[in-house]
Amino acid sequence: MGTFFELLRDTDSLVGRLVTTVVMIVLAVPVAVVAGRLVSRRSGDPYNRYYLRKAVHYGVAVVLVIALAVVWRPFAGRIGVVLGLAAAGVAFAMQDVIGAVAGWVSILTGRQFRVGDRVQMGGVHGDVLDISPLRTKILEIGSARSETSWVRGRQYTGRVVSVSNKAIFSEPVYNSTAALDYLWEELTVPVRHGDDWRLAERILREEAQWASSSQGAREAIEQMRRRYPVGRADVEPRVFVRITDDWVELAARFVVQVRNARAVKDDMSRRVLDRFVAEGIAVASATQEVTVRSEPDDGRS
Repeated sequence: MGTFFELLRDTDSLVGRLVTTVVMIVLAVPVAVVAGRLVSRRSGDPYNRYYLRKAVHYGVAVVLVIALAVVWRPFAGRIGVVLGLAAAGVAFAMQDVIGAVAGWVSILTGRQFRVGDRVQMGGVHGDVLDISPLRTKILEIGSARSETSWVRGRQYTGRVVSVSNKAIFSEPVYNSTAALDYLWEELTVPVRHGDDWRLAERILREEAQWASSSQGAREAIEQMRRRYPVGRADVEPRVFVRITDDWVELAARFVVQVRNARAVKDDMSRRVLDRFVAEGIAVASATQEVTVRSEPDDGRS
């Protein structure tokens, strides 16, 4: 036992430093556990208790590292080499963190998006809730193209998704509200050959004019042109006609506000269907009609 305490006091020899290091680590573990429990008892919130325990554990670990650095102070003569190796190791291990912080700086300085913007980032669609140094929190909206979303329209799913800021360097970032709070929507309706497609075109054009926010979009585009050298965009509703082997395809193109797109398209679709039914115009589909005709009975049987 006396030899053990002598080695514990001896921090000049290699064996003494090893013994001291082991003892410090063994003592640090129960100290961290006991201190974490004592501190967490002061809070009634289970989440606060959890974070208090984690903070105490991290604090004990930092103190332990500092104490070990004092014990192994003979390396001070080569502190430059040690720090260089340590910095290289930290940079390699934390490259994702460093990339996220760099992305955060790029977001703030480049004004790629801000809180409240509707974006697509890292494969996630939604409204930006918070931008922290490491992650951007997005309130997710549904997408018809996403296999993980059960909401097929551009409406909230209820999930908050955290995306690493590093994603802005590896993937495109789509912002639907930064410069222009409007988007061009299209409603495509196939009409059967033989039906009055000109009447169907007129109905679609009238409903597109009713649904379109052309005036607001025109003003927003003029404001955008003061900041960016872009040309004038056509915001007037139009209907495009395309002939296929199966039907006449009518595509109504119009402008709506970003956050009202699904509701406006729903109202317009209902109105178009009602007017088509009233006019006897059928919406075509990829089906086949088979007519069975029986041979006339001529009395020969």
